[in-house]
Amino acid sequence: MTEGEKLIPINIEDEMKSAYIDYSMSVIVSRALPDVRDGLKPVHRRVLYGMDDLGVYSNKAHKKSARIVGEVLGKYHPHGDSSVYDTMVRMAQHWSMRYMMVDGQGNFGSVDGDSPAAMRYTEARMQKISEDMLKDIDKDTVDFRLNFDDTLEEPTVLPTRVPNLLVNGASGIAVGMATNMAPHNLSEVIDGIHAYIDDHDISIEGLMEHIKAPDFPTGGVIYGYSGVKEAFETGRGRVMMRAKTVMEEVQGRECIVVTEIPYLVNKANMIAATAELVKDGKIEGISEIRDESDRNGMRIVYVLKNDAIPNIVLNLLFKYTQLQTSFSINNIALVNGRPEQLNLKDLIKHFVDHRHDVVLRRTEFELKKAKDKAHILEGYMKVIATEDSLDRAIHIIRNSSNPAEAKQGLMDEFELTEVQSQAILDMRLAKLTGMELDKIREEYEEIMKEIQYLESVLADVTLRFEIIKEELAEIKEKYGDERRSEINYAGGEMSIEDIIPDDKMVVTISHLGYIKRTSLSEYRAQTRGGVGNRGATSRDGDFMEYMVAASNHQYMLFFTERGQCYWLRVFEIPEGSKTSKGRAIQNLISLEPGDKIRAYIRTHDLMDEEYVKDNYIVMVTKNGQIKKTLLEAYSRPRVNGIRAISIREGDELLEAKLTNGDSQIMIASKHGKAIRFDEELVRPMGRTAAGVRGINISEDDEVIGMVVVSDIENDTILVVSEKGYGKRTDVEEYRQTNRGGKGVKTLNITEKTGYVIAIKNVVDENDLMIINKSGVAIRTSVSELRVMGRATQGVRLINLKKGDEIAAVAKVEIDEDEDLKDEIMEDNEDLNNDQIINNEEE
Repeated sequence: MTEGEKLIPINIEDEMKSAYIDYSMSVIVSRALPDVRDGLKPVHRRVLYGMDDLGVYSNKAHKKSARIVGEVLGKYHPHGDSSVYDTMVRMAQHWSMRYMMVDGQGNFGSVDGDSPAAMRYTEARMQKISEDMLKDIDKDTVDFRLNFDDTLEEPTVLPTRVPNLLVNGASGIAVGMATNMAPHNLSEVIDGIHAYIDDHDISIEGLMEHIKAPDFPTGGVIYGYSGVKEAFETGRGRVMMRAKTVMEEVQGRECIVVTEIPYLVNKANMIAATAELVKDGKIEGISEIRDESDRNGMRIVYVLKNDAIPNIVLNLLFKYTQLQTSFSINNIALVNGRPEQLNLKDLIKHFVDHRHDVVLRRTEFELKKAKDKAHILEGYMKVIATEDSLDRAIHIIRNSSNPAEAKQGLMDEFELTEVQSQAILDMRLAKLTGMELDKIREEYEEIMKEIQYLESVLADVTLRFEIIKEELAEIKEKYGDERRSEINYAGGEMSIEDIIPDDKMVVTISHLGYIKRTSLSEYRAQTRGGVGNRGATSRDGDFMEYMVAASNHQYMLFFTERGQCYWLRVFEIPEGSKTSKGRAIQNLISLEPGDKIRAYIRTHDLMDEEYVKDNYIVMVTKNGQIKKTLLEAYSRPRVNGIRAISIREGDELLEAKLTNGDSQIMIASKHGKAIRFDEELVRPMGRTAAGVRGINISEDDEVIGMVVVSDIENDTILVVSEKGYGKRTDVEEYRQTNRGGKGVKTLNITEKTGYVIAIKNVVDENDLMIINKSGVAIRTSVSELRVMGRATQGVRLINLKKGDEIAAVAKVEIDEDEDLKDEIMEDNEDLNNDQIINNEEE
């Protein structure tokens, strides 16, 4: 330490905090974030101002990029040359900028990610739109500050007539924050600004009538609108983008052709990544990928295999490749030197405020200049108003010993100011002619009119806003264009449903809890009375117990005997052949040990608010308790299930049905009793309620099933006994009573028939699956069963071998799906009476 120096001890933690804050503020204010007024970061502003200094305008010849970079570095930007050149390159790329600010000549890169040529090879000049961003900069419209070495001045902001921040967007990573702003269509933005000027209280929804959504340089499709709306309202949002595609047939092969890709996607990398996914089998159905892009536009061709379904392959591409990406909007910009989160209206307001300030300062500048000019013209007219005054002025000048004496003489003689007197001395002799005097008078009159207009502008804020609107209209006229990015308002997040076809399936659940889905086409029907041939013996004596037709996109609700509810989509159920065993349902849903699925419900869209509020779940227990709850209560079950009904000790859930609230309920017991009552007699309850009494049964009896009757005239009631007997009866045969009664006889129970094991409401169009305990299932049409009286024994439905019994009866529900019905009817045409369906070992 030399003499005179002084050491000051400091806390290193405090010093690091202070230094880091200084650094972060420097990055935020001077490097990473755009100014809300002109939408430019310092480097972009310096590039444009440097080009303005050099005079490389749109109507002039291109100039070497190295010369422009040197101008900016040497005068305004004390950083590396690559920062300036990279900035200028991006400003010249049509796939990066919605409205380019630099007109490049040479290799400025490509959408494939190719690097631009070195700056010594390329040339550039300003785009015309950039000139409008600098217009009036020489009229004291913006503040200037000293450059890095205090030798020159640079603007703190440009007086732009172009709403650049909105139309070109911005991105940057600062310290502790980042900005990512989407580009928009210039015509739409200017329409929105006009609407704001006309009504400063306009809502964001009102602005969105003009500014629909972002408009990306590469076009594509904005898929879904919720993210756009959120970004406009809050300044933050996530916009889903998709490539624009068409289906074509090329040389006899189906092809998916991509003509536009999402913003900021590297085309070459995307194609390479897609090829890897095809090779690895993640995307199936593509035999070849070709990039046929040229100077006429983009064209990526995905050649499909012969058996591929184009829409399925396309959705796989959207799911797994950059043909679908998201753009996360975070509107952070500098407002008065401080970073702020801005919504759509904020961005427009700050731009309009800036334009108003520019117009005001420009008017003041032009007014001062006009008054100065008028002042000089008044001096001219005093001196050369008459021949006598002109002669006196000439005499004073000729007889003065120096200019100062002449100036003073003119001031004394004609009562001129010093400025006017100097202007007379600087006047050319040609101005002294009579014709020139007339021109001076005309010019003075014009100047006075201009002064009057400029003063009216300063005095009337409405007039200033009209000027802003007129200038914006000129910008729209010159540079406005059509929207490039289409908007799919109905779109949204890519879901698994977009990939999986909504095929018709048959869902089966075995007695031991094995589940599978099988294509409907594998099933065939059989007439009543066939014995059937035993297939391979089912493992552990298992057999199919539940069966329902459903489509892949439908929902399945599963209810257990302990009163729990679980939720699966049909496509989440493993697919297998009709002879395969399936998969243990415990592997798909978190069943409690010892619990068992007792009922299932196939539903439509559980996310449909109207649907879940208009329908109910009705449940019945083995001991005759009944409960009704809105479907909405079961629309979002958790992974571990939810409580559907509280089960009392010694009881268990037996059946659950979907109703519309206006149906009739029938409950049947093992001893052949059945009760019928209006559903309205069961009031809706919460999920955890235990319900109310539905039927009064004896101690040795139990409920075996429940049906929901919605069409009394057409529905019939089918009851089946354990020894294979059954019958159909009209609903009206069962008298209607209050709930909680003992019911009436539904089947004449004898040793020959055995106990009742099933009750179903059926119509002629239904098919039945009757399953015995030996594992044989026979399929028969309900139309083959004639309608009989309520108290009869019924007819034999299936011939059982000695000691065998009916285990379960399943109804193939096709009444809601005409297409499904037609498929089953077509399948029936070629059948023999002895055809069967059975469960075989996997």
